Amino acid sequence: MQIFNFKTVLQIAAGTFILAVSVVYFILPFNILSGGVAGIAVAIDPLFGYTLNKTLVANLLVLVLLIVGTIFLGRDFFINTALSSLLYPVFTSFLTAVAHVPDIPEVLASFYGGLLGGIGIGIVMRAGASTGGMDIPPMIINKITGIKIGTLVAVTDGLTVLLGYFAYDLSAVLVGLVSVFATSVSISRTLTFGGTVSKSVQIISDDWEKITKIITGKYERGATVFDAVGSYSGQGRKVILCVVSERQYSRLIEDIQSIDDKAFIITTDATDMHGEGFTYGARI
Repeated sequence: MQIFNFKTVLQIAAGTFILAVSVVYFILPFNILSGGVAGIAVAIDPLFGYTLNKTLVANLLVLVLLIVGTIFLGRDFFINTALSSLLYPVFTSFLTAVAHVPDIPEVLASFYGGLLGGIGIGIVMRAGASTGGMDIPPMIINKITGIKIGTLVAVTDGLTVLLGYFAYDLSAVLVGLVSVFATSVSISRTLTFGGTVSKSVQIISDDWEKITKIITGKYERGATVFDAVGSYSGQGRKVILCVVSERQYSRLIEDIQSIDDKAFIITTDATDMHGEGFTYGARI
C-alpha cells in the first residue's frame, strides 16, 4: 500500500493545479479538441446545442471515472488516483470563477493548453500518482483483454478526435492535434527533467580492443564488452556497450570510424544516469 508524504502531496496538488489552469484558461474556452475529459466535454457540447457547462461535465467525468476505476482496478488504483481526481474539480471550479480568458489565436491556445497540461500530468506522474480521467477506460480494457495501454490510449484519443470531426469540422480537429502533440512532448520532457541526457552506444567491430581503449582512456568512460553471434554468418563477434555525454558523442564516432570505418554502431538516447562517472563529478 502506497503512502504519500507531505512533499509528494504538494507535488500532486501542484501538478493538478497546472493541469486545471490549462483546461480552464485554454482548452475549454477555445473549444480545443484535446485528449482527456476536457476534450470529451468540448466534443459533445454541440450535440446538446452548445448549452453544456463544460467545466461541470469534465468534473463529473473525472469523479465518475474514479468510481468506475476503483470498482474494476481496486484499492491501489484508488490510492494512486484519488487525490488528483478529487482536487481537479476543486481547482477547475475555483479557476472558472476567477478566469480571464486570454485574447490569443486558437492555435496558440491549443499549444499552450497542451503544453501546460502535459507539464501538470508529468509532475503528478513523477510523484508516483495518476491524474485518472480518460486514462481509466484504457486501463480497465487492458486488465480485461491484455491489449497494450498505449494502443488503447491512442484509440481513445482517436475516437475523441473523430467525434470532434463530426461535431465541428476538420479545422477544429487539426487545431486539437496541436494540443495532443504538445501534451505528449511536455509529459515526456517533464518526466526526464533533471536527468543526465546522454548517448548509449553499441559498437560491433573487429578492432574492439582499440576502440575500448579509446573509450576508457581518452573519454574516461567505462565500457562493457560481451559476446554475440551474427545470425547470418554464425560467427562470434564482440559488442561494446558504453554511455557517453552528448558533447563527447560526435568525437567518439569520429574516433571509432578512424579505427574501423566498417564498424556497426547503434545509438540511443539515455536519461537519468546514476553511478560513478555520471552522478559523481562526471566530466562533460
